[in-house]
Amino acid sequence: MKLFPKISIYDRYIFKQVLFATVAAILLFTVVWIAPEMLLNTIKKTLEGQYTAKTAVLVLFYELPKILGKAFPVGLLLGSLFTFDKLSKDSELTIFRAVGLSFKRILAPVLFLSLIVTWMCFFTCDKLIPLSAAKLNAINDKHPTTQYIYTQKDENNAPKLAVVISGFRDEEMHNLIVLDFSKKIYSDVHQLSNIYSAERGKYLVDRWQLENITRYEISSDGIFTEIENIKNMDILQGEDAKNAYILMTYSTKKEREINNDDLHNYIKLLKKEGLDEEYRYMLNKYLQRFFHPFVCVLLAIMGTLLGFSKPREQRLVGFTIAIGSIFVYYITLPFFDLLAEKGVLHPFITAIFPPVAFLCCIIGFYKSKDL
Repeated sequence: MKLFPKISIYDRYIFKQVLFATVAAILLFTVVWIAPEMLLNTIKKTLEGQYTAKTAVLVLFYELPKILGKAFPVGLLLGSLFTFDKLSKDSELTIFRAVGLSFKRILAPVLFLSLIVTWMCFFTCDKLIPLSAAKLNAINDKHPTTQYIYTQKDENNAPKLAVVISGFRDEEMHNLIVLDFSKKIYSDVHQLSNIYSAERGKYLVDRWQLENITRYEISSDGIFTEIENIKNMDILQGEDAKNAYILMTYSTKKEREINNDDLHNYIKLLKKEGLDEEYRYMLNKYLQRFFHPFVCVLLAIMGTLLGFSKPREQRLVGFTIAIGSIFVYYITLPFFDLLAEKGVLHPFITAIFPPVAFLCCIIGFYKSKDL
């Protein structure tokens, strides 16, 4: 068989059938996902006057990419399954086999469609979801308000400076506490030399500038020896200032709100700063960005295999297996995320395991179908 067989009437026919069924399944999945809570909350905020009609439409529109990231694989599985199940029941697959079409040749147009959907899924996760998340945050005026703590360490991994930020918005911070550790290190503790309490802080690219500061000088006995007010003071110079700001900003974001390039740089920074759990978790999610779209191809093959059935076989069996597979896939992803975060398994293993499990299922189904 040629690597790229000539496009025939059969290819166009199967491609259209699977495409229409896939689009219908994606729309159905989207409606079911968006209807229960998201739509009701949007309507409620519109009636309360928080949203205008235009804003409500925009909110629902910007929610779509997040749903489509999950809908593409599901739609392709159900679309291919429905199409080939119908072809089996109508004995059309029997005719295709009778004229000499092998299973691989029958599968060709489905694989081509799955590659298109795979690219769409990858593009959605990399570009559309982060962009839509930023738009939604702007509409809802959502800004991080949680506390963040950054610790600056020396070459021996000992703390030099710890900064506690109560809240921030863009480059502006408020209610900061800075713990300044002295160079003298005792056997049991890293001794504090000064504590600074600042009303405001600002990120200025090359440094953090604090304003309205109260400085507490501390003796080796842990007693305040001097208290003074300082108008402004700079901390975290150069690269440390930039790294601390990036870590603080991304600490309030979910991984889906970060595109691939920024997520890759963030992962390298987490490793450099020694934030092991966060590093392993984000590396796992980053690798999933590449393996998850590939699941579209595997699910298309699985749907095709499940659709191959005898004329009198129950249709419910194939659809039950398909729905069960999707449920198991999405319900186990948080479990693998946890295994990666805690270091039980390497992030590469936790990211690639679900696709490999699907591949094993496909091999099993292929052998059981005796195609």
